[in-house]
Amino acid sequence: MLQGNIDNMSSSTRLTNEQLQTEEGIFQWTKQWYPVAAVEYLDPKRPHAMQLLGKDIVLWRDGCGKWRCFEDFCPHRLVPLSEGRVESDGTLLCAYHAWRFDAQGNCVSMPQSKDEETAAKHCESQKSCAVVYPTQERQGLLWVWASSGEQAKVESQLVTPCIVPELEDHSGRVVKSFWNFRDLPYGWEYFMENVSDPAHVPVSHHGITGDRYKDAKYYDMIPVRQISTQEGFAFEIQPTQGNIVEAIHDFQPPCYMKIASTSKDGTQLILALYATPTRPGWCRHIGCQVFVKNQEGKMPQGFSFFGLPLPTWLGHVLASLFLHQDMVFLHYQEKIIAHRRKGKWLDAVFTPNPQDKMVITFRQWLEKRAGGGIPWVEAYSHDVPSAEKDKQKLFDVWTTHTQHCTVCQNALKNINRLTVLAYVAAAVCLFVAVILDARTVAVQLASGTSIFTVPPTGFWLTLAGGILFAVLGYQLKKFSRLFYIYEFEHARNE
Repeated sequence: MLQGNIDNMSSSTRLTNEQLQTEEGIFQWTKQWYPVAAVEYLDPKRPHAMQLLGKDIVLWRDGCGKWRCFEDFCPHRLVPLSEGRVESDGTLLCAYHAWRFDAQGNCVSMPQSKDEETAAKHCESQKSCAVVYPTQERQGLLWVWASSGEQAKVESQLVTPCIVPELEDHSGRVVKSFWNFRDLPYGWEYFMENVSDPAHVPVSHHGITGDRYKDAKYYDMIPVRQISTQEGFAFEIQPTQGNIVEAIHDFQPPCYMKIASTSKDGTQLILALYATPTRPGWCRHIGCQVFVKNQEGKMPQGFSFFGLPLPTWLGHVLASLFLHQDMVFLHYQEKIIAHRRKGKWLDAVFTPNPQDKMVITFRQWLEKRAGGGIPWVEAYSHDVPSAEKDKQKLFDVWTTHTQHCTVCQNALKNINRLTVLAYVAAAVCLFVAVILDARTVAVQLASGTSIFTVPPTGFWLTLAGGILFAVLGYQLKKFSRLFYIYEFEHARNE
């Protein structure tokens, strides 16, 4: 319903983002749309806990197939609704006392009431309602407006999320890869700072997207869109290298970074990168590749092996190879700067090269246009959490992705089944090999010939099959670990 209201609203009745700002022109963090999940990976049968700007929220799908967002507490005794259930009648049930809530947050059932009349009276009270945040689905993503209440309903319908405009082109020239997502153990600003810095790519991602020794070259960053409170800014890399004729990094607050590379043949590759601030020291990254064909229908070359036609689950698993190359130091960088910084960010670092221009501009936008940072809810300390020294926890893939992704969970189940089948097949082959060898020995004993002869061909074939199945089972078991953890060290990346 909300989607329809937005699409049918004439442009003349929409407020611009700038009109939703204060008189001082400070960016309003709570009056924005944030992408919180890729809808296709959510399990519609249960509620999902998440955080947004430090607020605990719960995502769930109602009986009409619409995803909803409530603040994650039941108004009765404040237990988390995310530990409840989505019922067959399309309501969200609190698993503590079975209060039920409809899509609008109204309590529609209080089983412990004296009678139906009393229950109806209590359900009419505003105190029985859940706190509701506006939601909408666009381009396969679930978007949540970061404030609640009647005013939020109105304001949210007057603002369009930072969608990828190219994905609105249905001419057949635009092809989108799968959405990927990950909860990252460093803050939103460090994600945006990192993707504003193309100079790090061949160094940090050595072996995947470049060579740390050959590709760390000089270039300048030229502003192509001046800094704006609401619209952000953009920079172009000059000179471009290789087949690229134009490369632009475009920051659109609060959460979108568009990295567009245009080739000599007219094809274009777009990295659509989102980062939603969840809580201090953490953000949720959602991203995909967008391929724009040229007039002849030729596709651009994808970003490293992620441009290959991979199954979605495999792309998700292999993303750790790339994401952890940044994570291994960004997590600690945030803590070091928080400890050493005494005033402005620029005074704490040394940035003499032009490759840092966009990073500097981002920090200026954050300090001068966005109130200095994210206004976390009062219950949260603004201090970033302590550095995680346990690498097993730092590189935890299960908690930050797999447990939230139905596609990866199904793939993991299938891999585990194949692993068991491989070990069973190995055991059967070895058993058959033993039988064949024993049969040969028995025949030789019965005939009075020497038992020290070469076993038959069938023995060796079944033995080899057993070994192959055992190796396959071991490799599948080892591969399945990528759904749980992937550790990385640059010192070992040769």
